[in-house]
Amino acid sequence: MLSSSRKLTGRRRIAAAAPAGGRTVLALLIGSLVAGRAGAAISDTIHPFAALAYSYEDNLLRLPDDVPAPLGRSDNLTQLQAGFSLDRPIGQQELTAQAKVSKVTFDHYDQLNYTGKDLSAALQWHAFEHFDGHVGGGYSQTLTPFTDFHSSELNLRTTRDEYADANWRFHPSWQVHAGYTRYQYSYGLAVEEVNNRTETTTEVGVDYLTANGNRIGLVARRLTGSYDVPEIIDGFALDDGYHQNEVKANVYWNLTGATQVQALVGWARREHNVFTERDSSGLNGRVTVLWQPLGRVKFTLAAWREFAAVESTLVNSSLNKGESLGATWDATAKIKVDASVKHEGRDFNNSSGVLLPGDTRDSGHNVNLGVTYSPQPFLQLGASAYREVRSGNGIVDGGSYTANGMSVSITGQF
Repeated sequence: MLSSSRKLTGRRRIAAAAPAGGRTVLALLIGSLVAGRAGAAISDTIHPFAALAYSYEDNLLRLPDDVPAPLGRSDNLTQLQAGFSLDRPIGQQELTAQAKVSKVTFDHYDQLNYTGKDLSAALQWHAFEHFDGHVGGGYSQTLTPFTDFHSSELNLRTTRDEYADANWRFHPSWQVHAGYTRYQYSYGLAVEEVNNRTETTTEVGVDYLTANGNRIGLVARRLTGSYDVPEIIDGFALDDGYHQNEVKANVYWNLTGATQVQALVGWARREHNVFTERDSSGLNGRVTVLWQPLGRVKFTLAAWREFAAVESTLVNSSLNKGESLGATWDATAKIKVDASVKHEGRDFNNSSGVLLPGDTRDSGHNVNLGVTYSPQPFLQLGASAYREVRSGNGIVDGGSYTANGMSVSITGQF
């Protein structure tokens, strides 16, 4: 679906995900890209883009294998996307932004047709010689994933975020920093309003910087979550609010010219406003290794143990443990191949104060493969396929399922 990122680049590739249009639209898009390339960019600052994608899903609603679907398990989707990116230096500052609109249609489940919106902007600022930071925000409206809620009714998720951070390099080898982030989530379906929430993070830290660009530091964080609509359990309104305190090592280290390690790992404790038996503490964080043994091949290995939100009507959080491996191969100057595998296990641990029967865990396995062909620098043709397998507690997330899908797309950047 749609997403926004803190750091934007004016010419970054726009990933077209999901759904299909007709041959006429495709022909018009290709024709406009080829014929209008010369004068399409409004300036060196604003860059329009357009994309068209067609996708097939064999288990759209992520239903368990033995559960029938109201309109069949599979569907075809079409997504037509248009927007622009902006990259504007202003003295020592840099303003970046992106806006895009997506029209998504389904062949069978046409009640899910929707218009997605994605807006984001960021200012990278510098003051004097040793102060710098970021300030920005975003807005996104997209279809809620079916992973934990399998309804065929339209359920749009709206996300708003704001953030600010600052760094002060008070010594050639030392810097201090602070930051604040707020996310707000709201859901269109009344039954999902129990997941409407606000999450804030406040942090401070100190880093030691080496002459060759490595960094090792310590960061302290406080995360707070509040829910707008209480869950009703046995006639009582349940406050699912929580706060989480963290102290973590913050590391970026260039081991060799081909290997870099990024880590944010340490101790965390999550405490709930009510039902304190849900409280948990221990090792928490993520480690990522970037390895580029050959110029054209890159590998990304990650492992994590983190708390995460769950978009279910019964539980709202889990402790996730997982690992992933991704690879990118620049086969030629115009062809790129991407592949990834991921495994993640979730422990729900009665997070809503409800005694759940059986094992309160599940696990998921994902495999993705994609190819991108760029006949021209401004034009990308893509094809991808995936397989997703989920096994777990049927009370929590609907049980075990298997889903396969594919997508083809064309993206033009001016």
